Amino acid sequence: MSRVIETDRLILTPVSEGDYADLCALLADPGFFRHIFPQALNAEEAWFRLLRDIGHWQVMGYGNWAIRTRDDGRYVGSVGLLNYQRIMEPPFDAIEMGWGLSPVFQGKGMAFEAAAAAVAWAEQQLRADRLVCMISPDNTPSLALAGRLGFVPYADTTYKGDAVRLLERRGT
Repeated sequence: MSRVIETDRLILTPVSEGDYADLCALLADPGFFRHIFPQALNAEEAWFRLLRDIGHWQVMGYGNWAIRTRDDGRYVGSVGLLNYQRIMEPPFDAIEMGWGLSPVFQGKGMAFEAAAAAVAWAEQQLRADRLVCMISPDNTPSLALAGRLGFVPYADTTYKGDAVRLLERRGT
């Protein structure tokens, strides 16, 4: 099973050590982290996230992809299929999906392009018939993207003290 996904404009590859500098820059960008973290993540925290994501592929056979442009290889962000064993109510009982793009690339349809490709991969390669995601209720762009991907809300809850909306997508 190929772990590399190519779309018209993007190449998605499993996160690797070579993505570290780009990941550090992304996790420090206020336009990126404002809906995800209370503050920027430092280089040490970015390193631990990178190791987590590399290990996720090793253990689960799926994980986060680095998204890069096909034409010049610029780092766009990440999209992933995840099992982070989150402690919350209600608990996730399906593969979690997540995405995040650099503000420079937001509003260009690249998040939809990458996420739709990841959904197709999950359905084809993992035979996933349901995906879930967690989005801050004030992150209207991500909520709109989730809707375009076929996710619908099923619960409002909290995660680590912050309000989140849980959404699900049933396979076709």
